[in-house]
Amino acid sequence: MAEAAAGFGSASRGLRALFFMLTPNESSFQEVEEVPQYVQQATPFFIGLIVLEMVVGFLRTGAPVITISDGLTSVASGMINRLPLLLMRGCELSAYMYVWDNFRLLELPWDSAWTWWFTFLGVDFCYYWVHRFAHEVAFLWAAHQVHHSSEYYNLTTALRQSLTQPFTSWIFYLPIALVVPPSIFAVHIQLNLLYQFWIHTELISDLGPLEWVFNTPKHHRVHHGRNHYCIDKNYGGILIIWDRLFGTFASESDKVIYGLVFPINTFEILYVQLHYYMFLWKKSNTYKTIGDKLSTFIKGPSWKPGKARLGDHVDNPKVTGKEVPHDPSWSLSLRVYVALHFMMVLWTYHKLFESKLMLSQLTILGMTSYILLTLTSLGFIIDQRPTSAFLEMLRCVVMVAMQRYGYLSPPLPSLSVFTEAFVSLSLLFWALQSFSRLLRIKKKEN
Repeated sequence: MAEAAAGFGSASRGLRALFFMLTPNESSFQEVEEVPQYVQQATPFFIGLIVLEMVVGFLRTGAPVITISDGLTSVASGMINRLPLLLMRGCELSAYMYVWDNFRLLELPWDSAWTWWFTFLGVDFCYYWVHRFAHEVAFLWAAHQVHHSSEYYNLTTALRQSLTQPFTSWIFYLPIALVVPPSIFAVHIQLNLLYQFWIHTELISDLGPLEWVFNTPKHHRVHHGRNHYCIDKNYGGILIIWDRLFGTFASESDKVIYGLVFPINTFEILYVQLHYYMFLWKKSNTYKTIGDKLSTFIKGPSWKPGKARLGDHVDNPKVTGKEVPHDPSWSLSLRVYVALHFMMVLWTYHKLFESKLMLSQLTILGMTSYILLTLTSLGFIIDQRPTSAFLEMLRCVVMVAMQRYGYLSPPLPSLSVFTEAFVSLSLLFWALQSFSRLLRIKKKEN
């Protein structure tokens, strides 16, 4: 009975953490090492709510709210965002602890409810400025644009996170480190992020009086829009009061068209993550003066010489409200194939985080590279790139080798025979596809 009660209590805390409904007493800790991995523990709730959204959305509209191509790209981005944590502690917490250890001005008590609520406000206020600067400074936008690259708006969109943004966002939280213990910050930086998961949905229309204070799906839909009235609005994390105070609030009016102003129309994961850095570099090379070259990176994404710091939206494509999200046409068999292999790599990713303390850094690096290779190759298949067969054949070779030496294992031992057969057949199929493509290339050359 005690174990069942403890399990229920843990599940209850995990679910309440998503909605910032934990009390100070149950989420205050003296040491950073005692702080639960709330984000990692939330994975089952992410999956459960995504499935619930799919079911409710289909019953309500008769159409799927999540596509395989877009949904898998969003989840893959979330995986990539957390891969650096396998090799090092997060930048935000590491920098925070350094400032706390060396420069703190005051030590607020870790077990005080006042400290807990002060940190809640402080982290959310700092997040507002992290988020706002990520839209107003081009090289920061190069990281954050990943989160806006989906042309859909559902719970998987919340998981579409940037690989590079954590390497700059830590700067904005350092003022809190002068007074708030790292253990309390470590709780709130996670809870602030978790709260923002459930607001990525179109199924919740209006929450009444709560809309005045809290960030809600209605407010955040505006933030993800590329309509003129949506751009650079509603930056809040948990609270919308910061936007109301600083003049960046916009209410939902016209139908929101989601995605980037200039859609990228690809599901290749590394391109989704890094393409805007390449764009900025090419853009800066078109200017002659050093000042204009630097301004390309530190002023707004729409900035051009002669324009104000944030530029303008004159050159943006007109949004008509009839735009259709990019969704490639590909066979059902390929969709099943990609979905199955994605579930396999997702399981590998989960086991890697679960056992990282028992693995060498070299093993972790190798398995991380395999995950990146898999996500890249599956993106090539979705995009139907000419080289997808060769890349997938290479990945299957690596997968067979890793399986042979025990680095890949199915969730259940009873599935091991099926998994080995599936992997071997995958390799054979793509080897034949690659050989067939080589023959076609040679015929064209002759």
